Amino acid sequence: MIKRLVTGLAVLWAAATASYVALLLAPGDTVDILVGDGPDTPEIRARIVAEWGLDRPEIVQYLSYLWRLLHGDLGRSYQLQRGVGEILAGQVGPTAQLTLAAAGTGVTLAAVIALVTAGRGRWARGAASAAELVSVSVPPFLIGIVLLSVFSFTLGWFPVSGAQGPRALVLPALALGLPVAGVLGQVLRGGLERALEQPFAVTARARGLTERALVGRHALRHALIPAVTLAGWFTGTLLGGAVITEVLFGRPGLGQVAMQAVTGRDMPVVMAVVLLAAVVYVTLSTLLDLAYRVIDPRIRG
Repeated sequence: MIKRLVTGLAVLWAAATASYVALLLAPGDTVDILVGDGPDTPEIRARIVAEWGLDRPEIVQYLSYLWRLLHGDLGRSYQLQRGVGEILAGQVGPTAQLTLAAAGTGVTLAAVIALVTAGRGRWARGAASAAELVSVSVPPFLIGIVLLSVFSFTLGWFPVSGAQGPRALVLPALALGLPVAGVLGQVLRGGLERALEQPFAVTARARGLTERALVGRHALRHALIPAVTLAGWFTGTLLGGAVITEVLFGRPGLGQVAMQAVTGRDMPVVMAVVLLAAVVYVTLSTLLDLAYRVIDPRIRG
């Protein structure tokens, strides 16, 4: 675990450094880049030079940037005239709500499909595989457009945009969670089928254990290891897909903030969003290492 924590810190350092290097390599003067499309006055330029230490050697500027990050100082948006931390803090909640709902939707659908089709006939497995392939191949924004056309514009069951109430969360969570369900469903079903062919499964059947009990008590636990491994992948998928999904469904959140920052060339906000995504990824990856030891006690040794 100490090695894993050190690796996580290295990833965070690399993300912070990559963001800083991107700022330096962007064409134009650094002050012009940080000002972006915001108000441009001599006072603001002087403040930028002072806050970023642009009048000092480059290595000092870089170390000062890392020092500010270690103290939780994400900088200031000179377009919005607000602290970046304050901007992100106001949008974390809606994005967390969407990604958790999408993750829950994806995991639930994958588990249900895998449990229903594992070890079944060729037609049932073929139909499930075809549905999973479609959900993985179609981009989330296209799934969202179809869901909006059918369930919002035509049937009127769900609101078109906004984040008011649970009903407004259903379609975005489906659009973001279906691709996750497609990949996890394939992996989980394959893991279940391999587990059901192991010697322990044959012994359990010989002792009179029902197929449902065998899957629930033993096979599912073995099949979870490869599925949990993919959790790191779908964390990135959800964070990236949230940008487009929030814009498509008119929801507030980090996706809207990131999109506006990119189009408005608000580099401090863009850099902070990249760093926040890295923090989330490293945190979840570390928690997954702990989950492996809970699911499979053999890993503890």
